[in-house]
Amino acid sequence: MQRILLLNAKGGCGKTTIATNLAGYFADRGLVTALMDYDPQGSSTVWLSMRDADRPGILGVAAYQRRQGVTRSFQLHLPNRVDRIVIDAPSGVSGIQLVDYIQLADTILVPVLPSPIDIHAAAHFIQDLLLIGKIRNRGIRVGIVANRVRENTLVFKNLEQFLSTLGIPLVAKLRDSQNHIRAAEQGMAIHELQGKRIDQDRERWDVLIQWLNDESVSLSAGQETA
Repeated sequence: MQRILLLNAKGGCGKTTIATNLAGYFADRGLVTALMDYDPQGSSTVWLSMRDADRPGILGVAAYQRRQGVTRSFQLHLPNRVDRIVIDAPSGVSGIQLVDYIQLADTILVPVLPSPIDIHAAAHFIQDLLLIGKIRNRGIRVGIVANRVRENTLVFKNLEQFLSTLGIPLVAKLRDSQNHIRAAEQGMAIHELQGKRIDQDRERWDVLIQWLNDESVSLSAGQETA
């Protein structure tokens, strides 16, 4: 099992876009996949509700809801055989709550938009991950995903320069593309869309998937050694 947490203190950075596309990709590849939506906006849950019944199934958990008459542990319980868990966390997480979310994950992806405000917010958030979350002590690997990028712009170059100072890898650069909107409107992932117009975006996602797959291998090796 690999548990992937989408996390950032700032809203609107693309957590749900990445979470739903990863869940759709894993399910399409035949992996038993759960999508846990902790964000009160419930966007991942809405995406899942639009997914066609003929598509590979995804186990959805609306974790932001509090169901009456059911214990929290029962509500969040997943079957024993789950290959991938994708967790869409709320924005604005800090302090003890940040630590609670970190404990849910093997891998953390931090989406960042190429804007001065988002870069500033990301700097503080990553500092919290390192100092409060102690991610390096916990053996959790973290990757940055640059979202909605236009690579030939000064603001994107500033983002790359900023990330190079952190010692945290920039694992993918996702384009500012209408294909993501098309996929979201149909409850689909980029890899499930058809046509050559998708190829350029699919290639960007493949880079992220490869990084996650490498992480999965390294986690398995570490468990065997322990």
